[in-house]
Amino acid sequence: MKVKKSGGAGAGAGAGAGAAAAARTEEELGRKALIGPDDVLGLQRVTSDYLCTPEENVYKIDFTRFKIRDMESGTVLFEITKPAASEREHNDKKDIDPNAGRFVRYQFTPAFLRLRQVGATVEFTVGDKPINNFRMIERHYFRDQLLKSFDFEFGFCIPSSKNTCEHIYEFPQLSEDLIREMILHPYETQSDSFYFVDNKLVMHNKADYSYSGGP
Repeated sequence: MKVKKSGGAGAGAGAGAGAAAAARTEEELGRKALIGPDDVLGLQRVTSDYLCTPEENVYKIDFTRFKIRDMESGTVLFEITKPAASEREHNDKKDIDPNAGRFVRYQFTPAFLRLRQVGATVEFTVGDKPINNFRMIERHYFRDQLLKSFDFEFGFCIPSSKNTCEHIYEFPQLSEDLIREMILHPYETQSDSFYFVDNKLVMHNKADYSYSGGP
């Protein structure tokens, strides 16, 4: 299993995370034929829609397992495993949301906001094409404030392979006022996860978060 640390920028540098890239709007990117890393690094707020379609995942990248753990204690905070592809294919396709699997809602306790380092293990399969320069950029926002931009390289993936990688998230230190607001307003903390192959956007997943300890 590969273990990789983020190369992202933090909340205090909220504007700084996008400083290396020109500011972009979701509407601008929606008109582009090809969206690259610098484009999403220029976004100043969470997107309201997906910036690519499921069909653009021509490499058939499929995330099958995801686990989050506190690096200090080793406590597993969240874990989910998708059904096997053969099981999913038995479902009635008429009832399948084309964006199913692209959105996750997380429910954590307030203590999560005080963690300094979290490991996220992902297991994924790829189709019959080799994947070069597989990269993820994940941007977290509270309302319209950028909290953190994470940047991970998966590297090369051989065709028809199953891969496991743990990404280490270094969390920024949040102010007590901001922590209180994030706890009081569940699901107003949101993220965009953008996946690139050879600097072209091929997948876009979204999530929102509650830190109130309940649904």
